Amino acid sequence: MSTAVITPIHSLSRPTARRPEAPRPSNPGAQAIVGDVSATIARPTGRIRLTRRGRVVLTSLAAAPLIALAAWLGLNAGAATASSTPSSASFEYVTVEHGDSLWSLAGTLAPEADPRDVIADVMALNQLETSTVVPGQNIAIPERYTTP
Repeated sequence: MSTAVITPIHSLSRPTARRPEAPRPSNPGAQAIVGDVSATIARPTGRIRLTRRGRVVLTSLAAAPLIALAAWLGLNAGAATASSTPSSASFEYVTVEHGDSLWSLAGTLAPEADPRDVIADVMALNQLETSTVVPGQNIAIPERYTTP
């Protein structure tokens, strides 16, 4: 009888000896050659990769405080208060004559004041868009430029 000796071709157990570590290259994507084996060394880049859903969630979380602030300011902006009591404000009116302008009226109403300030106050009170006036137009005079 003959005996056969069976020797395994590949070892099933790992070798206990460790390979010497190769020096790491400074380039993270570079190839390091260890003996006759070529391996790619992968280092984490430190960048976060977000999926589409992650970007939507992150954007929503960042925008939520801004939307809440805008809503709070919009709702609490303050309401105009109307009362049923009539206003006691009364104005003196000047009728514009031919050849008059707001500049000449400002000089007549308040000769000691700057005419530009008087014109600005008259335009604001009468809600005039331009400083052009026409003969026959009634112009309200601000109270501080009227004589008591």
